[in-house]
This record gives sequence, structure tokens and C-alpha cells, in this order.
Amino acid sequence: MTSLIYPTTNLARTEELNIVRGEGIYVFDAGGRRYLEGLAGLWCSALGYGNRELIEAIREQLETLSYSHMFGGRTHQVGMDLAERLSAMLPIPEAKIFLANSGSEANDSMMKMLRYWANVSGRPERKKIIAFERSYHGVTLASAALTGLPVMHEHFDIPARELGIIRAATPHYYHGHREGEGESEAEFVGRLIADVRGLIEREGPETIAAFIAEPIGGAAGVVVAPDGYFPALCRLLEDHGILFWADEVICGFGRTGNAFGSTTVGARPQLMSLAKQMSSAYVPISAAAIPGSMYEALVEPSRKAGIFGHGFTYSGHPVASAAALKAMEIYERDGLFAHAAAVGEHMQRRLREFRDHPLVGEVRGRGLIGAVELVAGKAGRKPFPDGRAGAIAVQCCREQGLLIRAVAGSSIAFCPPLIISEAQIDEMIECFDRALAEATDAIHREMPELLQ
Repeated sequence: MTSLIYPTTNLARTEELNIVRGEGIYVFDAGGRRYLEGLAGLWCSALGYGNRELIEAIREQLETLSYSHMFGGRTHQVGMDLAERLSAMLPIPEAKIFLANSGSEANDSMMKMLRYWANVSGRPERKKIIAFERSYHGVTLASAALTGLPVMHEHFDIPARELGIIRAATPHYYHGHREGEGESEAEFVGRLIADVRGLIEREGPETIAAFIAEPIGGAAGVVVAPDGYFPALCRLLEDHGILFWADEVICGFGRTGNAFGSTTVGARPQLMSLAKQMSSAYVPISAAAIPGSMYEALVEPSRKAGIFGHGFTYSGHPVASAAALKAMEIYERDGLFAHAAAVGEHMQRRLREFRDHPLVGEVRGRGLIGAVELVAGKAGRKPFPDGRAGAIAVQCCREQGLLIRAVAGSSIAFCPPLIISEAQIDEMIECFDRALAEATDAIHREMPELLQ
């Protein structure tokens, strides 16, 4: 064991797989074995591994300007170019861009800007944020407060209540609908929207700044809301002057077959967080985007204070900015969002082949993100009580040459690089098919008492 403290890892089980190189949609371990990267690393390696154009753009920027900060009036052209490109691309009026290094930092920064804005605009009470009960928005102290997964809070004393985080029901029809009452998707949406309306009225709309949500919830289980949910939610929020904050860290830049997941689900965001595929993960970078009107409210107070007192040493790092610009150029030139939509339809069709498997409760997804949820009882939607079934399936996938991840317990997530072909999707599905057969045998051996 090395001296590393590993992130989001069982610290009693580390260094089980040592990846040494990557090529296209594949990675190789220290023993030379090849794996298909079925989760694009961590939902992020859109262009796969070893893209020569992207590597060359990074090399050129390193040779030209390897680092320069953006504090105290300093800037550099590549950072300004990136902000202009993002502003023109985003569905936010006159969008202003704050650059950071991770999705967690982007969400943390957005929380701070919302609080700053509330204070300087004469509405200091308007700081609460609504987030889903099952949600993931990062792991810094503030972004972890937005996150609704108990395992990300355990032992950390995350100050969610102190930071004004309030929870709304996750719009997952499969687990959330009232089956005994025959509740339809439309009725489910109506009930959840009514619950959000009641929550707003109880808390007081004048105290709520924003509602944050991923268009499709990644680490929360690849949760796909019914079609009408987000349009109805955005109408409700607009009626009460509450901003919709789209966490596009996973869905942004083509993952769902559109530039942004918000378009896919019919949401109208006023705030957006971006990361991951922004640079295809070649260099860490993220962004928090706010409307121009909100930015203008920050300018005069910062003049009086002397500075806008937030920023990172690596905000707008020139090498990261160059990587992001080149990635976006490749996405646009090669039509990769449309490719993700077309190839994503093929992936969704192939995933739906597992619907009738005795351990599969639901198959869900959009574009090139999806999940196969394993359940202990198919008829009663009975989940496995812990993550053991998912862990078994992930291990079996690894043995078949497929790197994948279980999220929200036993939902097996699929999120391959955007460059994947239909033939490679078939390869991925065939690996999973063999792995699921092995996992089924193992689950029956190791936990028969849980199965119905």
C-alpha cells in the first residue's frame, strides 16, 4: 500500500486495479489487460484516451504560457476566449462565467455567489436552496450539503441545515409512484410538483434562492424524471421568482445527445454548473455560469470592498482553458452531440434487452447515459438492502473486461466515451451480458435469503 489517501473508496480495499495507459475507449492495467471504459472514467472522458489534437493543444499552451493567474486585474487570452465561447453556447442571457477546477468547486462557488447576490441586492433572507433527497452535487463542505446521499454525509458533520438546504422528493417514477393506487406518470408528476409548491409556501418563496438539479441524476442512480417533470418545475419556480440551477457536470457537452441535458428534459435554467466533459477530463476545469443581470449586481459592491473575495489559484488556468477550447472545437466539428444521440439510441435499445432478466427491476437512460437496476424482488420493486449485489456485478464486469460502476446501491451505470461506435456498444453489452450471468449465480449463492 502506498501513502495515498484514496477518494470515494473503501479505505480497507485500495489499489485493486492499476491503470497504466489508455487508447480510444479502452484502458490497460499494469498486467497489460485491456478493458472497455464503460463509464468514461468518471462520466468525463468524452473523447476517450490519447486524442492527439487535444494533447497537441495542451502541449502548445504549456510551451506558450504554462500558468498565469486571474487575480487583481490580470488575465490571459485563452481564458477570455473560453468564457466567450461558453457564454455564446449557454441558454442563459448574457452569461458570465466563473472558472474553477472541479464540479464540486463550481457548485461551491455558485452557492457563494448566490449568498453574495442576496446580501448586496437587499434580500439577505433569500439564501435557501432546494435539492433532491437523492442527489449528488459534489464533496466540498458546501457542495456536499447540496448532495443528498447519506454516505457522503456520514462522519463528516455536513452543515446542510445551517446552509439552508431543503429537500424535495426525487422524481424517480419507478421507486416513487404509488403502485397500489395505479398512479400514472402524469399523476406522479402532478403530486411531486404539488409537494414542491407546498414546500415553497411553507418555507416562504422570499427565502429561497434556487432549486438545483441534475437533468439526469448520475451518482444518484441515473435517475430519469418523467417527461413532464422539469417543464412543470421550471414554470412553478418562475412563478415564485426562484432560479432553476442546472447541475450539468455530467450531462453537459453532449452526454444526453444535446449540448446540455437541460434541453433533453425541457428545463429552462438561469444558472448552470459545468465540468467533466468540458475538457474531456484531459485537464481539470469547471465553470459556474450566471446571468448578466446577476453579475451586474456584484460589480459595485466589489468596487466598494476592493475585491470580489472569491477565487482559486488555478481559476482559468491557461492549459485547462486551452484543453476545454480544443475539446469544444472537436465536439462541434465532428458532430459528436448528434453522434451521441444516434449511437445513444442504439445503447438504450441494447440495454432494454435486459428488462426481462429476473434480477433487473428497471432499465433507464437517455443518449449515452443509462442504468440497469438490480433488485431483490422484481414484482414488489424490492431493492437490495446494501451495495453488495452491485459490487458483485461490477467485479464480474471487470473480469469480463468491462469497467463500470454501481451507483445508488445496485444500479449499474453506463456512460461510455462519446466517440464510441455501435459495434463497440455491442461489445460493451456482450461483456455485460456475460458478467450479469456470472453475477446472478454469485448473488444466488451469497445472499439467497434476500431474493423473492
